[in-house]
Amino acid sequence: MSTRDTSIDPKLLQCAKDEFMKHGFIKAELKTICDNAGITTGAIYKRYKGKEELFQAVVSDAAMALDEFISDRTNVDFSGMTDDEVRNTWIMNEEYTLGMFEMLWSLHDGFVLLLEKSAGTSYENYRHDFAHRMTHAYMQYYSEAKRRGLAKADISEAEMHVLCTAFWTAVYEPFVHDMTWNEVKEHCKVLCRYFDWAGAISLN
Repeated sequence: MSTRDTSIDPKLLQCAKDEFMKHGFIKAELKTICDNAGITTGAIYKRYKGKEELFQAVVSDAAMALDEFISDRTNVDFSGMTDDEVRNTWIMNEEYTLGMFEMLWSLHDGFVLLLEKSAGTSYENYRHDFAHRMTHAYMQYYSEAKRRGLAKADISEAEMHVLCTAFWTAVYEPFVHDMTWNEVKEHCKVLCRYFDWAGAISLN
């Protein structure tokens, strides 16, 4: 049985990423990707069913890492958390927030592709879906804070979705607008000053 030649895969994926970053999924050309990778279109179809599967391969590492990021914030056992620990999750902490930006920066191109270049793929609603899933996570933390008497405000899930969408849009935009890392660090400071989650839920 013949073994598929994988030696071209790294260059193929890099050339595909470059083309998707430049033109977005819809306008990206397989022929350009092949020409830049020095392969035939037949070589692509031996590996992927088509352009969308190739796009999925390019963003797979970022998508998996972001899924894990969301899951870690959704599957929480509050029984082991003190009131202070629950309270602190609502206080904008610059060091923690910068750590989140560092994680996203490590996924930079994949994150941008998912946010801004994925129209026409199964990821085309990624912005909305990400905010929706984070809303579910935030509602769990809010419900726990409310149950413990730490949060006084009444916030519906619909309202929490609006707040999460606003917050995560402010997180997305530095990547969409191609800010430098130093600009992102400054943006992080502004973000922490601007978004008062503790005030939004009337945290004790």
